[in-house]
Amino acid sequence: MNYKELITKLDKSNMPRHIAIIMDGNGRWAKKHKTKRINGHKEGVKAVRRIVETAVEAGAEYLTIYAFSTENWRRSKTEVSYLLKLIMDSLVKEIDELIKNNVNIRFIGSKEKLDESYNKRVMETCKKSWKNTGLHLNVAMNYGGRKELLDAFNSILADVCSGKLDTEITEKIVSDYLYTAGMPEVDLVIRTSGEERLSNFLIWQSAYAEFWFTQTLWPDFSREEFIQAMLDFQQRKRRFGER
Repeated sequence: MNYKELITKLDKSNMPRHIAIIMDGNGRWAKKHKTKRINGHKEGVKAVRRIVETAVEAGAEYLTIYAFSTENWRRSKTEVSYLLKLIMDSLVKEIDELIKNNVNIRFIGSKEKLDESYNKRVMETCKKSWKNTGLHLNVAMNYGGRKELLDAFNSILADVCSGKLDTEITEKIVSDYLYTAGMPEVDLVIRTSGEERLSNFLIWQSAYAEFWFTQTLWPDFSREEFIQAMLDFQQRKRRFGER
């Protein structure tokens, strides 16, 4: 059954509002195909394109993809430089098509370690889409869940000390200081390549998320699998701690 047929089976009244994807397996895909790691990353970009297109067709509301983590800086300088360039080039290349498809794109994560010119170009490019009302696409760039929480706590502390915040700290206040402020919590986390861990990704936002794992390497992740993950989500009973 192709993905268009699968989409018709989705219950639009029970859609996951916020889907997060840990795109894992580019390097292993390259090794499997006996090619350079950079070619695995190139194929990974193609997978991003088709999954974003499918999310739009399915009527998804929020999609967050894990593009570059705070831990990825540990990789070789050559690979890091290539990844940063690939992400920027892909954004610039795809922005017009994203706007055409009513996608609102934002980069979330820390600006530390990234050149000011890089951050500025990302902001200027993404800003072109911010009037769009369709899919909200978040690219988690230089992102780490613990770093996000530390940034939030330090911002809260600064506002308490300055008198801007003088109330008891609640879960809502913490959420309002995260990179994802104003967005719904994650309903569904998808991870490719057979790994079954969160890897410091949206650890606050995914407190009650459903998880869906696949052995498929990210460059091979299909539209059909993406829809199947949502269909599987719709079969689960979410109790949120209730009996």
